[in-house]
Amino acid sequence: VELHHSGNYHCNTRVSSWTSRWDESALVKVTVHRVPLSGVSLSAQPPGGQVALGDRLVLSCTVAKGTGPLSFTWHRGHLAMLLGTGPRLELHHAGDEDSGHYQCRASDGDSVAESPPLNVTVLGEDPWARGEP
Repeated sequence: VELHHSGNYHCNTRVSSWTSRWDESALVKVTVHRVPLSGVSLSAQPPGGQVALGDRLVLSCTVAKGTGPLSFTWHRGHLAMLLGTGPRLELHHAGDEDSGHYQCRASDGDSVAESPPLNVTVLGEDPWARGEP
């Protein structure tokens, strides 16, 4: 059932097979309502939002309940800067500037719901691995 299925409905029935008489039921009004958005959450690959410098990070936004069509926006920090749209955000080569708290917003056109923030940490190269103290 979709929103455009709202309307007035009735049924017709033929009184008998040997007559052409039809009876019509009373009108019934059907209203389809949206399910409010809830349960917006983020997941990260690699898990935990920790990614090595220069590696790929994929964030995914999911909605537990809500009717569509849904749209998504991605933000870092205090929801100021728009980073992307769609249910996934991909950082191909994570840099130091990509560390921070990420959130996605889901919208059904009438309402908006936000995910809890996910802390992304870009891990730099270990100086001990290069032989530096």
